[in-house]
Formats: sequence, C-alpha cells, structure tokens
Amino acid sequence: MGAQQRVFKQKIRSTSSLRKIFKAMELIAASRIQKAIARSQAASPYANALTRAVSAVASESNVDHVLTSEPENVSRAAVLIVGPDRGFAGAYSANLLREAEELIRLLHSEGKDVSLFTVGGKAENYYTFRDRAIDQAWTGISEMPTPENARKIGGALLQSFNAESAEGGVDEIYIVFTKFVSSVKHDPEYRRLLPLEVVDAEEVTTGASSGSAKDAAAFPLYEFEPSAEAVLDSLLPRYIDSRILSALLSASASEQASRQAAMHTATENADDLIKTYTRLANTARQAEITQELTEIVGGADALAASSAGD
Repeated sequence: MGAQQRVFKQKIRSTSSLRKIFKAMELIAASRIQKAIARSQAASPYANALTRAVSAVASESNVDHVLTSEPENVSRAAVLIVGPDRGFAGAYSANLLREAEELIRLLHSEGKDVSLFTVGGKAENYYTFRDRAIDQAWTGISEMPTPENARKIGGALLQSFNAESAEGGVDEIYIVFTKFVSSVKHDPEYRRLLPLEVVDAEEVTTGASSGSAKDAAAFPLYEFEPSAEAVLDSLLPRYIDSRILSALLSASASEQASRQAAMHTATENADDLIKTYTRLANTARQAEITQELTEIVGGADALAASSAGD
C-alpha cells in the first residue's frame, strides 16, 4: 500500500508542475490577445482605403492590367498558408491545415499545379514530413508579425506571379489563414489575392463602413495621374502587402485566443487529475491503515488465545 501512495503522490507533484506551466501560458496568451486585436484593428483603415482605391482604379479606368485581368489558361497557383510557429493551441493548426488541404484538392481537381508558401513552423513541418515541396517558408513571425514581414512575403509572391511559367511562375495567388471574429470564434478560410477580384465602384461605395452620402459622392471623382496603369503599378504591391499583413495579424490574434482557450482547458483538466489522484492516494492510505489495524487486532487475538491455552 505504501508503494501505491508514493506513485500517486509522484503523479500529483508532476501534474501540479504541469498545471503551473499551463496557467502561465494561459495568462501570457490572455495578455497578448488584446495587443494582437489592437494591432489588427489599427491596420484595418489603411487596408480598407487601399482596397477602395484599387477598386476605383480598376473599375473606373477599364485598364487591362496583368494583376487585374483573368488569365485565359491557369496552369499553376501559389498557396500561402499562414500558420503558427508553436503548438499548445488546441485544434488551431489542424483546422487551418484541413482548410489548406481542401483548397489544394480543389485546385488539383481543376487541373492546376500548386506552389506552396508557408508561414510558421507548424505548416512547414506538416508538408516537409509528407515530402511535399515548399517554394519558400517563413518562421518566427506568427506571433508578432510586422509590416516588413508582410513586404518580404508579398515581394516573394509577386516575383513568382510575374515570372514566366517555364521558370516556375504562377497564374493565381491564394492565401489561407484563420480569420479572427471574437475571442471564442475564429474560422479558417482562404481567399484569392491575385488576380484581383475587382468589386464594382458603386458596390464598394455602398458597402463602405461609413455609408455617408459624402463618401458615396466622392468615390467616383478619383483622377489618375500620370495614368491609371501607373497608379495600379504603384498601388497593387502595397495592396498585396496590406492584405497579407491583415491576414498575419488576424491569424496572430486567433492563435493567441486558441492558445488561451486550450491552456484554460488544460489547467482545468490538471485540477481534475490532481483531485482524482488525491482521492486515490487517500483511499490507498485508508486501506493501509485498515490493514495495519487488522493485523494488530489479529495479533492481539492470537496472543490472547495463546495465553488462554497455557
């Protein structure tokens, strides 16, 4: 019985140590969520303004630009997967990779080859383990992405988009990331970045966040200097960078929220295990005491019987 008590006490100590780690990670994730949300919200006005400007140029000027025109034959597509660098975030990575695999299967069913670009160690390890080629990978930026990170990723994607097909160039660019909705809701999704799915100017104006008559009247009055094509050449790389940065920031907030929820659940499970092991240790101790009392009483009875026989 003493051996059982030692086993349970050792399990209680190890589980208590793990609980401290889980609780610390939960608190760290909770402190980072608000910062990640604030950074994502701060980047939204710039991204929205660029979206409106690019849509205005593309829809009002009727410019046949390579970044806004649908190619006749699409043979290869690039897929950028924005994942985490670390685990302990529940099903966050699994859900994201499931969404990415669904997109890849869809592209293959349409007869398109896929070039993989990954952000985060989890996505890179997933495809490396399965011997699937990755064109380029970025790690160590998932929790604290910066505009410089977005520029590097956007530059690599645009370089691949502008390259010839014989040199491994792509005709489309997709991004897979986890959209942050709230602290308890974050959904993986994919979007096409290039060619741009241009929204009509009237729809963009109607769907603007302000919705004011002043904005609606001002939107069609853009003047393009020196030319609409030159404006597109200047705006589109920045548009791509802003979209990638928005995805990185949204994924960062989703990762922290997922980690907080997972660590909170792990802490509660550790508490339950500690209670269970404590109860089992007490039961073993009570059984040991009962056995010792039984042996003492049995020995006393045996002595009493021996004395009576003499």
